[in-house]
Formats: sequence, C-alpha cells, structure tokens
Amino acid sequence: MTQTTLPDALSLALSEHFQQRFSRGESTRLQHGRDESVHHPQAPDGVVMAESTDEVVLTLKLCAAHGVPVIPYGVGSSVEGHVLAPQGGISLDLSSMNQVLAIHAEDGDATVQAGVTRKQLNDALKGSGLFFPIDPGADATLGGMAATRASGTNAVRYGTMRDNVMATTTVLADGRVMQTGGRARKSSAGYDLTRLLVGSEGTLGIMTELTVKLYPIPEAISAAVCTFPDIDSAVQTVIQTIQLGIPVARIELLDALSLKAINLFSKTTLSEAPTLFFEFHGSPASVAEQAETVQAIADELGGANFAWATHPEDRSRLWQARHDAYFACLQLKPGCRCFPTDVCVPISRLAECIAATNEDIAQVGIPIALFGHVGDGNFHLVVLVDTGNDKEMAEAAWISQRVVERAIAMEGTCTGEHGIGLGKRKYLPLEHGDVAVDVMRAIKQALDPKNLMNPGKILPPLA
Repeated sequence: MTQTTLPDALSLALSEHFQQRFSRGESTRLQHGRDESVHHPQAPDGVVMAESTDEVVLTLKLCAAHGVPVIPYGVGSSVEGHVLAPQGGISLDLSSMNQVLAIHAEDGDATVQAGVTRKQLNDALKGSGLFFPIDPGADATLGGMAATRASGTNAVRYGTMRDNVMATTTVLADGRVMQTGGRARKSSAGYDLTRLLVGSEGTLGIMTELTVKLYPIPEAISAAVCTFPDIDSAVQTVIQTIQLGIPVARIELLDALSLKAINLFSKTTLSEAPTLFFEFHGSPASVAEQAETVQAIADELGGANFAWATHPEDRSRLWQARHDAYFACLQLKPGCRCFPTDVCVPISRLAECIAATNEDIAQVGIPIALFGHVGDGNFHLVVLVDTGNDKEMAEAAWISQRVVERAIAMEGTCTGEHGIGLGKRKYLPLEHGDVAVDVMRAIKQALDPKNLMNPGKILPPLA
C-alpha cells in the first residue's frame, strides 16, 4: 500500500486539532479499510478519532471545504464493505465516542453516543431492571447498528434497530447538526427523518448520538434446543410457531454443517443435525406454556431431544455458541473468507425458499453453512471461499445471486440485516424499482450534493 495524498491544508488542520488522534500511518489506514466482508481492503487516506459531536462537525466542515470523502467507522464488523474507502478520504472513527449520556428508567429509554456498544449499554443498565435487546452477535456500536439497520437473534420479539431508535443527533455533510425524533413514544410531526437515517449506512449524515428504547428484563427466561430429521421439518416448526402467535423471543435455525463447526470451535457436544434454538421470555407460567406448546409442535414434525437450558450460565453458553457460528464456520476452511448473503422472506415462503436454496448448494463444490433468525424469515449463507480462486468466487457469486433473486421474487428482500454496502447495490432496482431508486438518489443529492458521505455505498452506479 503506497502513501496517499491529502490536501496539505486539510492534513495540517486535522493534525493541529487532533494531534495523535489523526493518523496517516499505513497500519492504521489498513485497519480502517477492511471489514469482515469478502471485498478487497480499500484504505482511506487518513483516520480521525473523534471524541464529540463538535469534532465530527469540525471534520465534516474541513472535508467539505476540500472535497474529501468521509467514511464513518465503528468497530469494523460489517460484512458488505460499508467501511471501505473506494474513493479514499478520511475514515472517521467514532469508537471513542462511547459515553452513555442518560438512562431514563421510568420512560424506558437511553441516550448514548454512537460509539457505545450493545454490551456496554447493557452493562450500564445493570440494576435498572431494563435491557437493550437488539443483538446482532458481534459487539457492534449502536451507531453502526443504526446505520445498517441491524437486528439479530431477538428481532422476532423486539424488532430491529428501525423499531428501536427513537431520536438521533446527526451531523450533515456540510457540518450542520440536525436533531431527529424525540423521546415521546409516538409523533405525527413531519417527515420521519429518524427512520430515513436508520439504514442509510453513513451516506446521508453521521449519527453521533442516539436515543433507543429499553425493555424490562423478563421475570423468567428459558432456552431450549431441538433437533430435526431435516431442514424442512425444522422450518415447518418455525412457521407453525409464528402463525399460532406464540410470543417466542428467539428462534434460530442451524444446519448440520453449522453445528459441526460450532462443536469444533466452541467445544460443545450439540447433535450435528438440523437444529432449532429457542428462547422464551415472560412470567414463569407463560414461559412454561410457550415451551410446552412449541415442544408439542416440534414433536408432531419429528423433532427430538428437546432439551431445556434454564440456568443463566447454560443459556449464555448456548447463545454464545450461536453467536460464534460465523467465526466457527471460517475455521472449517483455514485461510478462507466468507462470501456472506442474508435474505428475508415472508414467513409463509420460508420453507420453499430454504428448500430451493439447498438444491442450489448441492450444485457447487464449496462449503456453505446455513443458519439464521428464521422466526422473522431471515436466514444467512456462510459461503467459504479462497478469494484468489476464480472458480470458487464464481460459484459464490452464483449462489448469492440465486438466493437474492429468489427472495425478491417471493416478495422478500436482498438483505434482512447486513445492509447493501458495496456488495448488493445491483439488487436495489430489482427490489424497489427504478422510481424508488431515483427518489433515493434525489434524497442523497439534497443532503450530500458533493457525494462526500461514504460514497459508492447503497446506490448502484449510474450507467
């Protein structure tokens, strides 16, 4: 990687203000120009470590004056190239903006800086009787989770970041500070700018503070594991559970290859067969009733070995193993990268979508694990590839395109929670239509006329 160039006046101004918190060092730039995706690293020209909204304002004003792009950065856990710098520029690292600013226990909300991680927020909530439920697996920053509209294992009950961000402080491309939303639980006042920003992937502005919903810690929590003779039986169990209105908190599907990887990585002894992980929240009586009803559904569909995990340490071990699934799968093929894809379909089409996807998987020679948050129709493929092998990359791209186009044809989406980034831009017109994409371009042009905010992400290139 060669030394890059920034306008001397910009480098001088950033150096004078940030001193050691502005770096053009190769290792720092490379760290901020890669994520968990299969995309080749693309380093920024420099990195700024901001510690306040005012410093974000300063950085954006300076970069706007010099026409230099800005790419927001949290912890780099994205999987669609969100933090890469294809046009160079400044990576604006918000991880030091990690203060929990206010907890309003009586109202069930908290205001945090964008660099606060979900685990950090829940640690701060200990003793309050409340928790923040959005759990994408990685200990991502809340700013990054809002930017990608993340969700995770609890979404079937508690929703996604779209449902749980109430307000933001956002810095626009020209350095103006905008307040969106509020702490009231509902409002009919004007355009919903908060939801416009949630999922915008840093292309419209940089969220520096967020107010998020909190929830009471359930009186009782129980988890369970159940194995099935095949994927279809497991998925039918999920569909019947959701259609009966059973208020489960989590339903996770893992195929046999995923369980093999987890056992090797996490030293567990789970059955290496299609498996559902459940979690139930509520009163002791309601939790028992939910679990018994789900067990009865599973029994009718061939489920076996329905095992309970009621002790906190057992539940934590179970869900940690589930969260480790991505990295566990990577160990099945040392040195590989993951070509990930995640789609979401209406729950009634889930079984059909997964069955057709498994037929596609059988046609390629690369290892592919399937798991996901199937309670809301969302599943992931972990496609393990050698990025230097053209045949493997072609097979991975084929699988990804097949599953995405199938999901969209089923009135689903090309991404349930990963976001668009660089990897899925081409599918946006297919999913939303040309008119909707034109409207998105108009919004981008209105808020960022110089195209400096995370350029190259979300919107497909113009022909």
